[in-house]
Amino acid sequence: MYWTLELASHLEDAPWPASRDELMDYAERTGAPSEVMENLRATEDDGEPYESIEELWPDFPTADDDFFFEDE
Repeated sequence: MYWTLELASHLEDAPWPASRDELMDYAERTGAPSEVMENLRATEDDGEPYESIEELWPDFPTADDDFFFEDE
């Protein structure tokens, strides 16, 4: 399983919190790439909903992340 910013962006507007099945349904309805579906299938499904994309991909960049060096 691998996530990229492009793949994860397909789930940013998902109806959080959501179960794995709800996320798969959302991804299918919105036309997300097959890699998104593969990643979701590979996630753990313990019956608990995911609260945000960060629970699926802990390295997901947030608005608080600074992508530029202060010196530049």
